[in-house]
Amino acid sequence: MNRREFLRSAGIVSAALACPGAQVFALDAADQGWRTFEVTTRVEVLNSSGTTRVWLPTALLGNTPFQKTLSNEFTATGGRAEFVTLKADSLGMIVAEFPSSVSPVLTLTSKVATRDFKVDFSSHHRTHQAHAAELEYFLRPTALVPTDGIIKSKAMEITRGANSDIDKARAIYEWIVDNTFRNPKTRGCGTGDIRWLLQSGDLGGKCADLNALFVGLARAAGLPARDVYGIRIAKSELGYKSLGTSSEKVTKAQHCRAEVYLHEYGWVPVDPADVRKVVLEEPPGNRPLGDEMVKAARTRLFGSWEMNWMAFNFGHDVILPGSSGAPVGFLMYPQAETASRRLDSLDPDSFHYEITAKPI
Repeated sequence: MNRREFLRSAGIVSAALACPGAQVFALDAADQGWRTFEVTTRVEVLNSSGTTRVWLPTALLGNTPFQKTLSNEFTATGGRAEFVTLKADSLGMIVAEFPSSVSPVLTLTSKVATRDFKVDFSSHHRTHQAHAAELEYFLRPTALVPTDGIIKSKAMEITRGANSDIDKARAIYEWIVDNTFRNPKTRGCGTGDIRWLLQSGDLGGKCADLNALFVGLARAAGLPARDVYGIRIAKSELGYKSLGTSSEKVTKAQHCRAEVYLHEYGWVPVDPADVRKVVLEEPPGNRPLGDEMVKAARTRLFGSWEMNWMAFNFGHDVILPGSSGAPVGFLMYPQAETASRRLDSLDPDSFHYEITAKPI
């Protein structure tokens, strides 16, 4: 990511304003199947020292067949905040700075409309016609998702004999479902370090690992692909207890999905990591791959998403403007740092942040 390019897209907004300019897409009353949600993140940094900075991902910039972002509104009590964007990754973030004299509190409320999305593989109607520059961008290697070495050789092995885009994508998807596993001991959603995953031979992890592995293998096989970072915001209406939330408090409900671009169909949603989540967590737990519920999830999650989930962005190697620390592999969790340290984004209790989601 080019630091100057990122900062040039920043729009400075008074920390006390609701940012009416964040209105991206108006929801037409005639639209069918859309549900509207309000997702609020509140951060309070206790025991701050010196200048404190906070970074929050906003709802996905722009609109897709599965999500329309209606607004991103924020307040930074006693501080200064701005809305910063990186168009290539549909990434928006609130960047706030607080002087040492105040107790930092930042609140972000995103309103989105979502609807379930399924690609009809019997039709060659593209859901999205991508430009060449967009496709090239989502073929690039990143720090945690390289496309050479063991990733390239594994991609070639998996897709050997597959002649079409869809056959290659499906071969990678099926290989991940068959060969990886969800590791409940992995912190958060994982790190997304796919080279280590393959080199170690330990193919366990969570969504940011397993779906990043799909993305890396797809890119290495010549298929544009991207991680889509987000958060679950409602229960599953499809009968999966493990693939939804149980209350309005969704502080630990972050979830990464993936998309692959197939020239006959456009951007296609996939989620092999959630198939492995169904295997491990769907009651009574530890279901075999031959289980009927697992087979149904495996079929459904190549080409469709249930949108009880809100997308944030596609970003990798994200620079946090004003930070003294290293870039983050992806921006899916609140981030903050004081003059002395960066806080642990995977520990909301000590970090003191809470995320709630409700239908409106």
